[in-house]
Amino acid sequence: MSRHRVLASPEDGLRASLSRLPEDARVRADIPEDEPDWVRCADLLGEPARLVRWRERLGGWLAAEYPEAPGVPERTPASWILSWYLHVPAFAGAMLLHHARRVPSLAPSALAFRIGDGRPHPDSVAILGGGFHCLPTDPGSARREAVVVPDERALATVLRGRFVAHASRFIDVYGPLTRLGRRQLWAAATDALDNALWSAGRLGGTPEAEGAGVADAALVLESRFPPLTSASKLRLVPGVDGRREWTRNRESCCFSYLLPAESECGGCPRIR
Repeated sequence: MSRHRVLASPEDGLRASLSRLPEDARVRADIPEDEPDWVRCADLLGEPARLVRWRERLGGWLAAEYPEAPGVPERTPASWILSWYLHVPAFAGAMLLHHARRVPSLAPSALAFRIGDGRPHPDSVAILGGGFHCLPTDPGSARREAVVVPDERALATVLRGRFVAHASRFIDVYGPLTRLGRRQLWAAATDALDNALWSAGRLGGTPEAEGAGVADAALVLESRFPPLTSASKLRLVPGVDGRREWTRNRESCCFSYLLPAESECGGCPRIR
């Protein structure tokens, strides 16, 4: 058992697991009544016009950030919203897998997020359901809402399947609202899942925790599982101080290079 994980007690449900996540993760079990900027994933997917308004809000923010631009290229906010939305189910699943060896429901009805002030990105996530999949060794495995799977590989399969199901629903709704191709849409989904598993480890604050996150990514994305476009792309490279550090090549393009004075991101598929 990695030291970044905290064992549950038999009385612990999913809410207790969420309470033990790193504070910086900003993952919670409810929607605060006094914070108006929360949106439910199911509501967004049920009313595509809200996705369009979110993209337009981002376009306005980008226009203010780059006043020298003659206009914000359509692909840039379209790609950012794509990645931002897919981060929500990916990160929710990755955090629980990494820190508790549990997988919650990732259905649109079970997730919500808050759109931040200023830069309109998801800055907090809420997991609203109480059910979870877990390992036989989980002290909460006897709870009524728990579904036990035999091993970590099976748990990874549950996470991947639940994320792909949510991503597929989103892509079916969002794809017709953009000019992004099908490959780009699923490449962004692959990036979201790989990055979320890596990020869950890095939030542990130690090289060992980051390495455990990389191992989770290798477990969940051990090979290509269509419609996802690749296995995990995480790899070690020499750092500026001579030490090796983790990095990854992106599968999708964020099109930030279309903005004034910006260039392709490191690992962008355009420059490989």
